[in-house]
Amino acid sequence: MNIEEVQSTAKKQRIATHTHIRGLGLEPSGRAIDMAAGFVGQKEAREAAGLVVDMIKQKKMAGRALLLAGPPGTGKTALALGVSQELGTKVPFCPMVGSEVYSSEVKKTEVLMENFRRAIGLRIKENKEVYEGEVTELSPEETESLTGGYGKSIGGVIIGLKTIKGTKQLRLEASIYDALIKEKVAVGDVIYIEANSGAVKRVGRSDAFATEFDLEAEEYVPLPKGEVSKKKEIVQDVTLHDLDAANARPQGGQDILSLMGQMMKPRKTEITDKLRQEINKVVNGFIDKGTAELVPGVLFIDEVHMLDMECFSYLNRALESSLSPIVIFATNRGICNVRGTDMNSPHGIPVDLLDRLVIIRTQTYGPAEMIQILAIRAQVEELHIDEESLAELGEIGQRTSLRHAVQLLSPASIVAKLNGREEICKADLEEVCTLYLDAKSSAKLLQDQQEKVIFYAGCDKGFPFR
Repeated sequence: MNIEEVQSTAKKQRIATHTHIRGLGLEPSGRAIDMAAGFVGQKEAREAAGLVVDMIKQKKMAGRALLLAGPPGTGKTALALGVSQELGTKVPFCPMVGSEVYSSEVKKTEVLMENFRRAIGLRIKENKEVYEGEVTELSPEETESLTGGYGKSIGGVIIGLKTIKGTKQLRLEASIYDALIKEKVAVGDVIYIEANSGAVKRVGRSDAFATEFDLEAEEYVPLPKGEVSKKKEIVQDVTLHDLDAANARPQGGQDILSLMGQMMKPRKTEITDKLRQEINKVVNGFIDKGTAELVPGVLFIDEVHMLDMECFSYLNRALESSLSPIVIFATNRGICNVRGTDMNSPHGIPVDLLDRLVIIRTQTYGPAEMIQILAIRAQVEELHIDEESLAELGEIGQRTSLRHAVQLLSPASIVAKLNGREEICKADLEEVCTLYLDAKSSAKLLQDQQEKVIFYAGCDKGFPFR
């Protein structure tokens, strides 16, 4: 018998820059833990962000804005992601970069408005008559084709539903059969069908079908309690942009939940200000009736200094709206030019907008903190590195930048494997350092070799970087 060892066929999760961030790493009292949830250091900034999370949860920060300011590589984006993790999946979090607003097809303010509305959630609660249970039978009924010929069409479907209290057989229309096919419903699935709209929702696979040998990653749910036919409170989380997009091409039912099936759009549709105003009226009506609840989310704008005066004027007005999310800005700029003007201002943000912001500063990491961060990144990327090499990599980070040091980990591990080792050693780091330049070294090289490269004529001595 021939038995050989092969590599695992399990899919590897893609490791991104901030994969290791799992929250803000705070105690219940709000104090920052030295090293927790992927964070190292930045205790004051994390505690300040924790207070912001509490205010968002208590709905006391709608229409306000926060600025994360600090040098490059000090964890500003990580802080914003930590806030997102702390808020959970039910609170909308919409990230964007300042340069995204510049497009030849869409106005800058339109891009900002769309992202604003992506960051405002609406939790809709409706009592509806539904049929709920485990599917025990699914039999389509064929009828003669109305167009003639030999083909047959589906005229309806017989479905059996079972709960703890009993079973029922239902005859449903052909349109509901199409919805069952779209949801990939099979015998053994737990579903519910709305009596009025015919909307079908697959909840999961009945736990009676769960076995220890089941290889598929199914979500198993218990058999529903009560009768098959019942009144049930349906809770749906959507964003204002979802409603805008659904109403830009109305089809089918006009109640909010029936719009949920219309959110897959084949092409870009125009959403006008008039349509948004109508949506706002409907939403405010639902809120006044108590059938919906507004959930202000977070709009994160990185590299906010890339926005121009038109965008900043729009943000000033938008933050005063009753339907406004919490906005978190981030920048690594000091005193610089406000884009589109000849005016200098702190962080490249006009003073009148800056006056509205709560500012959190991030500090440069020390040598010990940098080594701890590199150790966490090595662990996340499943790389082995000895203590001496980790200390050497920390020194490289101090000389260059933390980002550059993190980027050297993966190539160093490949060099180590090529040299027949699983663990990264100091020699591997020295080798990759000769292959890859950091930003400072590259700038110095350009300065020393100005006559060999093309330069901008307007720059001081032909060199634009200082």
